[in-house]
Amino acid sequence: MSEVDLALHRKVQEVSNLVIRLSEQVGSVSGQVSTVEANQQQTRTELQQLRDEFMAFVKQAEATANVQRAETRIGAIEDKIDHEYGHHKTVRRTAVGMLQAFDIGLVSEDNVRMVGDQLMLQTPRYWLAPALVALASWSADDRTLCDRAVDEAFRRSPDRTSLFFALVLRRQGRPESAVRWLRHYLLAQDPAALGREFAVILEAIAQGAFGPVGRELLDRTLAEWRSQLMDSAEAQAKQVRRWRDELESLRGPSQAAEFPRLAAVSPQWVTLDGVLSSARGQQPVLDKYKAVMDREFQPSERIEDAVDDILDRLVSEYDNEELPLRRDLAFNQAVVDHDGDLSTARRIADADAASYEETLDYLTVQTTAALNPQAIGTSPATQRLSVAACHDWFQQAHAAHTRDYRAAVPQDVQAQFATSHSVGSRLFQLPTWVGSFTQPLASLEKALSDHWDHCTGPFVDAFAFPWLKKVAPPVGVVAAILLFLAGTWPAFAIGAAAIVALVWGLILRNQAQTAQRAQDAARELLERAKTESLHQLRGASAELTDWYEKFTAADRTEAKVRELIATLPTAGGGASPFEGRTVRREPAPGVPAAREDAAAEAWAREAAAAAQTVKGSAAEARTGEGAAPGAPVREDAVPASQVRQGAAAEPQPGEGSADESRTGKESVAEAQTGKESAPEASARKDTVPEPEEDSAR
Repeated sequence: MSEVDLALHRKVQEVSNLVIRLSEQVGSVSGQVSTVEANQQQTRTELQQLRDEFMAFVKQAEATANVQRAETRIGAIEDKIDHEYGHHKTVRRTAVGMLQAFDIGLVSEDNVRMVGDQLMLQTPRYWLAPALVALASWSADDRTLCDRAVDEAFRRSPDRTSLFFALVLRRQGRPESAVRWLRHYLLAQDPAALGREFAVILEAIAQGAFGPVGRELLDRTLAEWRSQLMDSAEAQAKQVRRWRDELESLRGPSQAAEFPRLAAVSPQWVTLDGVLSSARGQQPVLDKYKAVMDREFQPSERIEDAVDDILDRLVSEYDNEELPLRRDLAFNQAVVDHDGDLSTARRIADADAASYEETLDYLTVQTTAALNPQAIGTSPATQRLSVAACHDWFQQAHAAHTRDYRAAVPQDVQAQFATSHSVGSRLFQLPTWVGSFTQPLASLEKALSDHWDHCTGPFVDAFAFPWLKKVAPPVGVVAAILLFLAGTWPAFAIGAAAIVALVWGLILRNQAQTAQRAQDAARELLERAKTESLHQLRGASAELTDWYEKFTAADRTEAKVRELIATLPTAGGGASPFEGRTVRREPAPGVPAAREDAAAEAWAREAAAAAQTVKGSAAEARTGEGAAPGAPVREDAVPASQVRQGAAAEPQPGEGSADESRTGKESVAEAQTGKESAPEASARKDTVPEPEEDSAR
C-alpha cells in the first residue's frame, strides 16, 4: 500500500509540476495577448491616419490633375481661337492705325486703299473689313465706293457698323453726323436684347466721348430703357440674384481648422461655419468695391485719344461665333484659379454665364459691366459708373445676404458624443449623448461624465471572471470522486480529489487574473476616452465663445459696406458726361488763338444744330411720327438745304491741300492749311458715311 502511495505521490507531483508549467505558459500567453491587443489598437489608429492621409492625397491629386487638364484645355482653346479668328486681329489693329495715319498724314492714300483691299479679301465675312475700305475710300473722296463699302459693313453687322462710324465721325470732329449715327443705332435697339457691342455705349458715357449732344441723347434714351425694364419684377430679381451670387463668391473659406473641437462635436457646425464665412465675406466686399470706387481715373484730354480707346474696345470685342469657346475658356480658367475645385469653378462660371450670351438686356449689361467688366471689354471707369448705377440691386442683395446669415445663427448650439472604441475583441459603442451649450459648462460636464459611467459600468463588469459559472464544474467533479471512491479507496479518493481541485483551481486562477487584467485595461481605456470627451467638451465650449466674438467682429463690417453702398449714387459720377464732362479738343499747333476761338464758336454752333436735330428726332419718336427702332433713319432729320449745301461745298479729289484730301477734310487740317475760315468749315457738310435710307436695311 505504501508503494502505491509513493507512486501516486510521484504522479501527483508530476501533475503539479505540469500544472505550474501550464500556469506559467498561460500567463505568458495572456501577456502576449495583451501585447497583441495593444498592437492591434495602434495598428488600427495608424491605418485610420493612413486612410485619412491617402484620401487627402487622392483629393489633392485629383485637384492637381484638374488644374493640369484645365491648363491644357486653355492652351488648346486659345490655339483654336487664334486659328479660326486670329485673322480678325490684323483687321482690328489696322482700324485705329488707319485713323491715326489720317491724323499725321504719313501714309499715302494708295497704301491705305491697298491695305483695305487686302483685308477685305482675307476676311470675307468680317464686318470691320468693308468698314476699313469705306474709310480708305472716304479719305480718297471716292463717294461711290465708300457708300458701297458702308452698305456691306452695315449688312454684316448693322449695330457695330453704326457705332464704329459714330465714333469715327466724333473723332474727326463731326458731332452732328456722329450723333446721327448714334441715334440711328439707338433707335434700332431692343433694350431687352442688346448686342454685346452695347458695352461701348457705357464706355462712351464713362469717357464722355460724344460731347454734350450725345450725352443728352444717351441720357434720355438709357433713362427710358431703364424705366421700361424696371417695370419687370423678374428682370430686377435677376439682377439681384447676380449680385447675391457675387457676394456669395466673396465668402471666406471653411473655418474648421480654426475651430477643430467645435467642428468635431457640434451637429450645428456646418451652419456655424457657413454663417462665419458669410460674415467674414463682408470685408472682401468692402475692400473690392471701395477700391473700384476710389480708383483714380484720368480721362483723356484729346478727343482722338479717348475715341481711339473706345474704338479699340469695339473692334476687339469677339464675335458671337467665339462665345462657346469663350465660355469654355472662362470655366477652365476658373478651375485653374480655384486650384482644381470643379464644383466651385462650375458655380463661379454659372453665376457669370450671362456675360457670354449673344444678347443681353440693358440691366444685365450694366450688371455685367459692374461685376465682370473683362467679359464685355469695359474699362475700370465704366465699371465704376456701372457699380453706381446698380446700387439698388447691390443694396437689396447685400441686405438679403446679411439678413439670411444672421437669421441662420443657431439659437441652440449642441454637443454630441457617440464614439466607438475597440476593447480587446469587443467593441464599445457609446450611446448618443446630446447636450446644449445654453446650459452651464459644469452641468454639461457632469451630465456627460454620468453618461459615460452609466454606459461603461455594465460593459466593464462584463469583463469580470464568472467564478460561479466556472467553479461549479470542478466542484461537481470533486464531489463525484469523493462520493464514488471514498468508500473503497479513501486515500486515493482524497488524493485524486485534491489533485483535480488543485489543477482546476490553478487554471481558474489564471483565467481570473487574465479577466481581471482585461477588465482593468478596458476600464483604463474607457476612462481615457471619457477624459478625452470631457476635454473636447470644454474645448468646444471655449471655441464657441471665441466663435461668437469673431462673428460679432466680422459682422461689424456690414455697417461699413452699407455706408459704402449708400454713397454709390453720388460717388460714381466723377468723370461721367452726366455731370457735364466732355473731352476737350486739342488746339492745332501753330494756329492763332483768334482762329481757334472762331473754330470753337463754329464747333458750338454745329453742336447746337445737332442738338436741335436730336430733339426733333426724339419728339418724332415720341409722337409716332419719327423712325421706330429698327427702321431706317430719315434723311430729313437734317434740313435738305444743309445736305445740298454740304454736297455742293465738298471739294472733289485733288482740290485743296494733300493733307485735306488724305484726312477727309478734318477740321484740324482745315485750320492748319488756312484754306477756309472757321465759319466756312462749320457750314460745310461732310461726305462722311451717314445712315441714309439705302444704308439702313
